[in-house]
Amino acid sequence: MKTQFYTAASLDGFIATEDDSLDWLFQLGSPSETDYPAFIAEVGALAMGSATYEWILRHADQVAAETGSPWPYTQPTWVFSSRALPSIAGANIHFVRGDVRPIHEDMRQAAGSKNIWIVGGGDLAGQFFDADLLDEIIVHIGSVTLGKGKSLFPRRVTTPPFRLVSARQVSSGFAELRYAICAKHRADAA
Repeated sequence: MKTQFYTAASLDGFIATEDDSLDWLFQLGSPSETDYPAFIAEVGALAMGSATYEWILRHADQVAAETGSPWPYTQPTWVFSSRALPSIAGANIHFVRGDVRPIHEDMRQAAGSKNIWIVGGGDLAGQFFDADLLDEIIVHIGSVTLGKGKSLFPRRVTTPPFRLVSARQVSSGFAELRYAICAKHRADAA
């Protein structure tokens, strides 16, 4: 079981524009052209930030057209927010706030032997990293630049660097980079 930050970013390191638009991403291809179907099959629980959750709410019609439901996940999901947010009927969503450590334990229990996916929010992924709970970063680098926006991983991590596990071309628009979190980071966080 791993805790994974699986995401897409522009070539210059942004996961969304300043106003949380993902239009740049969808022009680059369909998730079915990536390893997403195999990835999501191994996910037992999800964590997301409020901006990602609110994006799903704002685009419920588009999400429903693509997935058959306004909520695209069957796995239990923990949404981290300091504000009250509306729920989605029929979705297994837990609204939480605060330290990721105790919530991660609940997520582990729910996931069983499957993985935990940090769906969205570079800062949320950074909080799991800070708590020594992030095992892997899988990022699809898109062939566009945004100039500014929401940072992929707003943390300074220089020594030791993450360990590149694999790099591969996914389509004409994406390269997938898979990084393991180095053991020294785990020791430093403890």
